[in-house]
Amino acid sequence: MRLRIGQGYDVHRLAAGRRLVLGGEEIPFDRGLDGHSDADVLLHALGDALLGAAGLGDLGEHFPPGDDRFKDADSAGLVRTIVELVAARGLRVVNCDLTLIAEAPKLAPYRPAIRARVAALLGVGVAEVGLKATTNEGLGAIGRGEGMAAFAVVLLSDGE
Repeated sequence: MRLRIGQGYDVHRLAAGRRLVLGGEEIPFDRGLDGHSDADVLLHALGDALLGAAGLGDLGEHFPPGDDRFKDADSAGLVRTIVELVAARGLRVVNCDLTLIAEAPKLAPYRPAIRARVAALLGVGVAEVGLKATTNEGLGAIGRGEGMAAFAVVLLSDGE
């Protein structure tokens, strides 16, 4: 059995007039993340982790931010495409672990829905999706509430 680990990171500024999408779920908040697509930092970090583990490059190579085909793209659709690319390499997701860094909003009320959504995207059980949130303790741009960041780690396997 071959195992492959990938890690991903993403960061986006918060902006007025945008909806906030995290892990494929719309979260009520006064601002959203600014980006070419829906700017879902959790799914962008996850996509990079999946691509890295499979040796398939990074999110920007597959979905260039200047490409109008991906303007306001649903990041869940991007992750579905990435999972197909991973499967074409003979690999499947074993598990993932995601961390959101944000001062607000609190993630706890949305954690079950996000975990279920990510599990469905990856074709794994909810127990195989770790999701944590932390603040930046008021330090730096994220600590000042100017944006959000996310880290992701995935394990892929070519066996059962």
